[in-house]
Amino acid sequence: MTLRNLTTDQSTLLEFKDQILDSHNVFASNWSITSSVCHWVGISCSARHGRVSVLDLSHMGLEGTIAPHLGNLSFLVSLNLSGNNFHGYLPKELAKLRRLKLLDQSYNAFDGDIPLWFGALHKIKYLILSNNNFTGTIPLTLANMSNLETLDLGAQFGSRKNSIRDR
Repeated sequence: MTLRNLTTDQSTLLEFKDQILDSHNVFASNWSITSSVCHWVGISCSARHGRVSVLDLSHMGLEGTIAPHLGNLSFLVSLNLSGNNFHGYLPKELAKLRRLKLLDQSYNAFDGDIPLWFGALHKIKYLILSNNNFTGTIPLTLANMSNLETLDLGAQFGSRKNSIRDR
């Protein structure tokens, strides 16, 4: 069962890779079906479930959009894509990442409204969206994030940093 599920994680990540311009060839020799997804650059798997639990591709010079398929990484607890050149919107399928505790999308070029679906991520402790091009208001649904400790919206809203401590 775990092998089949890990194959699902692998397929998901390969779909994600297909939407990325990798000018530094980070994935060239590493993200392939010839090695276990748990040994890929930027990936960690949980010892308990043997599934992808961390996706950390921060500061790797990557460019592109976020594939909706990332919502299939059901054991993901940390998603860090900060310091790249991702753009467009954050797909609503990411709301399926119910175990997510850290979401860092800072220093990219995301735009549009801050998604309402963030409120569905009840386990989030750290939501870091600073230095993007989001517009609009801060959604009230963020109040549903009962475990939220840090909300960083930084420069996108006039160099304001908001921090929410344990309630």
